[in-house]
Amino acid sequence: MAHNVKILPGATVCEDCTLEGDITIGGGTVIHPRVSIIAEGGPIIIAEYCIIEEYSKIIHKKSEKQENPPKPLFIGAHNVFEVGCKLESIFGHIGESNVFECKSFVGTSVRIGSGCVIGAACNLTAPQTLADNTVIWGAENNIREALEKQPSQVLQLDFLGKVMPNYHRLRKQNFHKRQPSRQSQDGK
Repeated sequence: MAHNVKILPGATVCEDCTLEGDITIGGGTVIHPRVSIIAEGGPIIIAEYCIIEEYSKIIHKKSEKQENPPKPLFIGAHNVFEVGCKLESIFGHIGESNVFECKSFVGTSVRIGSGCVIGAACNLTAPQTLADNTVIWGAENNIREALEKQPSQVLQLDFLGKVMPNYHRLRKQNFHKRQPSRQSQDGK
């Protein structure tokens, strides 16, 4: 499997993590040590300002009807993947501002909207689509609508971006968004 990992400016990515396949990591995103992100079924694009904590796994699985070229898995901005959670997906999109709590599991047949919370140790394996602002909680995977929006993680992201370089080796930014050339701006 070819490894094509793009780390955009402002991302904090620990060296001690597994990144396999075609992966793009957005600016402001923080990836802790011992994380595994595996793009076996196509590219994974992680938007800005996500937090992916220790022992989390994100796997873009191959599907039986693999498209050519394969469809990327897009993970929206401001998602939080807490310690030990696991996301396996064959679908092309995870919404924004979701929280995948500790040791939660989201299987390949689950679609996630925005503003959702998958509670600690909850296992979602049955085919389903979580509407925006859905909360899954408890041993029985109870479902309710969120009463308020998920709080911003900006302060935590800022703190982690400053502290992590003191305690962990980091992967270097290796990708710059290209600015249009002067010539193309002038239309010549």
